[in-house]
Amino acid sequence: MKNILKSFAIVGISAVVFTSCSDFLDQTSPSEMTGEAVFNSTTYTQQALNKVYAGLTKDETYVQSIPIHFGMNSDIELVDGLGATNSNSNNERGICNYNPQLGWSKLNNNWKGMYEAIENANIVIEGITGSALIAEGNTSRNKMLMFKGEALTLRAMLYLDLIRTYGDVPMKFETTNTDGSNIYLGKTDRDIIMDRLITDLEEAIEYLPWAGTSGYTTEKMTKGFAHGLLARIAMTYAGYSIRESSKSGYENMPNCDATYPTQRPGTEKRNELYTLAVKHLDAIIASGYHKLNPSYENEWYLLNQLTLDQTYQENLYEVAHGVSFSGEMGYTIGIRINGKTTYYGAKGNSSGKVKVTAPFFWSFDKNDQRRDLTFANFDIREGDNGNTVETMQGNAPFGIYLAKWDPRKMTDKWLNAARASADKVATGINNVIMRYADVLLLYAEALNELQGADAVGPTCGLSARKAFEEVRSRAFADTHKAEAISYVNNLSSGDEFFNALVDERAWEFAGEAIRKWDLIRWGLLSQKIEEAKAAYKELIKVAPKKLYYKMKADKPGEIDPESICWYEEPQNIADYKSATFWGSENEETGSNVVDNLPYISAGLNTPIINRHVFPIGATTISDSNGTLQNSYGF
Repeated sequence: MKNILKSFAIVGISAVVFTSCSDFLDQTSPSEMTGEAVFNSTTYTQQALNKVYAGLTKDETYVQSIPIHFGMNSDIELVDGLGATNSNSNNERGICNYNPQLGWSKLNNNWKGMYEAIENANIVIEGITGSALIAEGNTSRNKMLMFKGEALTLRAMLYLDLIRTYGDVPMKFETTNTDGSNIYLGKTDRDIIMDRLITDLEEAIEYLPWAGTSGYTTEKMTKGFAHGLLARIAMTYAGYSIRESSKSGYENMPNCDATYPTQRPGTEKRNELYTLAVKHLDAIIASGYHKLNPSYENEWYLLNQLTLDQTYQENLYEVAHGVSFSGEMGYTIGIRINGKTTYYGAKGNSSGKVKVTAPFFWSFDKNDQRRDLTFANFDIREGDNGNTVETMQGNAPFGIYLAKWDPRKMTDKWLNAARASADKVATGINNVIMRYADVLLLYAEALNELQGADAVGPTCGLSARKAFEEVRSRAFADTHKAEAISYVNNLSSGDEFFNALVDERAWEFAGEAIRKWDLIRWGLLSQKIEEAKAAYKELIKVAPKKLYYKMKADKPGEIDPESICWYEEPQNIADYKSATFWGSENEETGSNVVDNLPYISAGLNTPIINRHVFPIGATTISDSNGTLQNSYGF
């Protein structure tokens, strides 16, 4: 059996049979522990469920692969390493530029890690379904059903991310047979899988409690997240995606590939899916269990501090990480600590590998507070006398760090661990899967598609326009809220409202592994990337060649963010420090224009138009016993 599992085409899991499940539950006497015994104990069942959650805390799942390697690039986010060589490299730079190499080991690792977690969820679901504890009248029934709801929702989340990454994938909703008869499975059409996920989530919603009740926090699957995930699946289903072959009754994206068309369902099916999304988003809004934190800055401060927001519960679900154990947020994404420092330790340095761009910066309203909480055009280095100093980056229009994850705001628990270690220390910052702002904007989008911007949901009493307004107005100080509200109120229903939502979702969710999937389902990925490149060439003509700034008077190692002259040169240049930003760059012969711009996301339309999905790894293919093959020209 173990030899079979080593070549398991789908999972490569440990312990699929309970008669040898010491690895599963870490039991000292595994021969005495059967599946029946496990799932006739709420304690052991919870341990089994915890193993599913643990599967999310690996690099190959929700620490690196899903949010970083597969969630970038977009029109606003780039993984560093520009130029022809980096764009085609056998690493995350190649895959984020849509030039994936089949031999990249992390493709195989992700596939294995995701299906391993799915297998463990299947074990829990089947075990609970067959448990005597869910019989009517049993005092443990509700608790066991809540566990089942968690497992169903976890499995749905895992499958959605597999579909978004690879397209059609094997559908495995049962545990592995002891004879290995259901190991080697071929692909299933993703629409069939999503239909099943929707059904599963409708069941899960009945079992799950709201966050903040029954001891459930936003680090667990809850009713609110299950509603939100169902809506996200419905919106994904309704949107565009490249297909292995044309589907009858589906609409082609303009100028799509002839062999591998990018399609979406027809109008009737899309409206059905939008209606479903509205129903479930409306339920979240009407419940009152989730709200926007009035302070966008505070929400991110709490996340950096490893502190759950239990007042507003804006984050519907966060993958729970732990200092020294897991967490790439704040390391791969965040303000960079450049090298060894006394304050942050020998390996407190972070890579800041995911960047945002200058054209995106200039797209923000000057009064939008999210701008300065998103962009950091500096890194942190060792200064004099063991102090740190913030150093403005020069010539970095494609290399601005994401300020949402900020080492200056991170918990002392991480800081002390980093100082004490000669090795990299995981930040422990949770990976946020869905925020309430996403609920409001998806709700606004779906209602607008169905009935227009002033349509109201079935129970919550909120119009699409008001939902949009909540998100937009939060981003502005009181002195500018009227402008934000007026902006939303002046939008016409239909295309104008939709186009404004496209922009708003960029400003709200930059760096959060949302933008790419949005652009794909809208059929706008390639268009928006090309628009961003064109915007860069236009900005060269008008943007200041240097950034002028001052250091804080009371903290000379810190840049005063209010002093940075992003839009024009100051009158008294002598009072400011400066760093070259655009330099001598021009729209025709500048080094970025010639050496870097053509290679950003260059593989998206070569050799297949809109090839946004990634290949199944070579090792996974070779281990599949001929049941799995790549498509899309891979």
